[in-house]
Amino acid sequence: MKKILLAVLLVSPFLATAQDNEEKEKPKDGWTRAGNVSLIFNQAAFNEEWTGGGTSNYAANLNFTYDFNYRQGKLTWDNRILADYGITKTKDDEFTRKTNDRLELNSVLGRQIQESKWYYSFFVNFKTQFAKGYEFGEDGDGNEIRTETTRFMSPGYLQFGPGMLWKKSDNLKVNIAPATARLIFVNEKFTSVDPAAAEAFNDAGGYFGVEANETSRFEFGASVNAYYKVDLMENISMENILGLYSNYLEDPQNVDLDYTMNLVMKVNDWITANATFQAIYDDNAVQAFQIRETLGIGVGYKF
Repeated sequence: MKKILLAVLLVSPFLATAQDNEEKEKPKDGWTRAGNVSLIFNQAAFNEEWTGGGTSNYAANLNFTYDFNYRQGKLTWDNRILADYGITKTKDDEFTRKTNDRLELNSVLGRQIQESKWYYSFFVNFKTQFAKGYEFGEDGDGNEIRTETTRFMSPGYLQFGPGMLWKKSDNLKVNIAPATARLIFVNEKFTSVDPAAAEAFNDAGGYFGVEANETSRFEFGASVNAYYKVDLMENISMENILGLYSNYLEDPQNVDLDYTMNLVMKVNDWITANATFQAIYDDNAVQAFQIRETLGIGVGYKF
């Protein structure tokens, strides 16, 4: 119940704000394209004589977003690519570690209902990561070791289904899909277990919900996806991306949630400051909130 209430509280600002942002001009037909790429780099170095404490380190994060939307009469087709990848390395650590890794593709096709802001819609969403992920620890001799836990397409998420789209503009829209199919793909490396241990593996939740000796999981439920971007002031914009999903087939009260806030502060044509906050709840992965926050100044280009 608490998760459902939280979901309502998160999505309501999208709808409330919509009432105060009337479009003054009718959208034009054809393609509209916009993108942003930024590289944030941090580095600190200390020599052996430095007595103030500290360890030499570096970190880098690359972010890419690209929107390409099409409109023709009552037909709209909105597409977005999101890609993030970040690493950090500390002098005393043996391994480089990921700080961010995300690849997401979104596509929504809609047909307007009369002259309203509602559309019949069909959406597709795909999520995965670029590189391998690890858990880090130490062996019996105190040496750092790592264990692979994830990789590209493990997990991979594919969602699709018909629904209703409420679209004010390219910067404000909500898609409601009450009949959504979701497929979770994983590599057999992570689910291959001895048949005698299969029951215990499944009782523990499997691997991202995928059961022992399987490579995919099918779910059927309802999803809500919302997007809202606003210019807070000159050269400062904030976008909010919200995804909710409830699986009818198992524990529908456990609503999966993925919320991201991106704040972009433009210094000039090349220098930008970026702040990102992301909160995820998915009890197939971890039965708790996953929180990610990044802040940095780097080189960026908007096109």
